[in-house]
Amino acid sequence: MNSYLKVGIITQTHGIHGEVKVFPTTDDPMRFKKLKEILLDYKGEYINLEISGVKLFKQYVILKFKDIDDINEVEKYKGSELFVTRQNAVKLKKDEYFIADLIGIKAISDDNKYEGIINDVLQTGANDVYEVLLSNGKTAYLPAIKECIIDVNIENSLLTFHMMNGLIDDEV
Repeated sequence: MNSYLKVGIITQTHGIHGEVKVFPTTDDPMRFKKLKEILLDYKGEYINLEISGVKLFKQYVILKFKDIDDINEVEKYKGSELFVTRQNAVKLKKDEYFIADLIGIKAISDDNKYEGIINDVLQTGANDVYEVLLSNGKTAYLPAIKECIIDVNIENSLLTFHMMNGLIDDEV
């Protein structure tokens, strides 16, 4: 499991007083209002920044960092990713998982006929869909519903699923 969870990407500066416009990569941009600090990945080095202001603007979040008061100080951070520690992450409900924890784990069917690795999680609105690269070279798209996903064990990096008809990319 990753120690840090990505919550956004700085897209550009905002104004002249050191604010940045952030594209949130979290389900709930309102979560930024509860954050006191954030980690900025600047050229592979994590910089801990204290948040002093948060505004929501369209699909973006405008952040102000403590002790950074000039556009020139934040200009270099454009394109940088923002992270939170797991202790500052939102609390998950039962049967909820961080996408970062699902990517790369082994997936195996309940009949042992199919196995692969979770490559991506597609967020469709109704339910998430796990894209699994199968060992036979095909791709399966598993809806995150009880009829399909039997068990998710993040600690052991293993997802058990039931292969329903029509879930493999070239089998209809």
